Amino acid sequence: MAGALRGAPSPVPGAWDVLQCGRCLYMWRTTEPARRTRRDAYPQEFRMTPADIDNAPEVPAIPPLETR
Repeated sequence: MAGALRGAPSPVPGAWDVLQCGRCLYMWRTTEPARRTRRDAYPQEFRMTPADIDNAPEVPAIPPLETR
């Protein structure tokens, strides 16, 4: 994806990197298939336009980790 920001590297050097879209905040590993990393291969029903992102009511909160 063009404009992707580098997130975290793999704990095993060179295995993969985590990238993040600077526009929508989507994150993925560099080992993911095209349907997760390329806009033209991403499922149509999940694609968002810049207007969709700008008008989204909120970014969902990350729930707390469960403790066992």
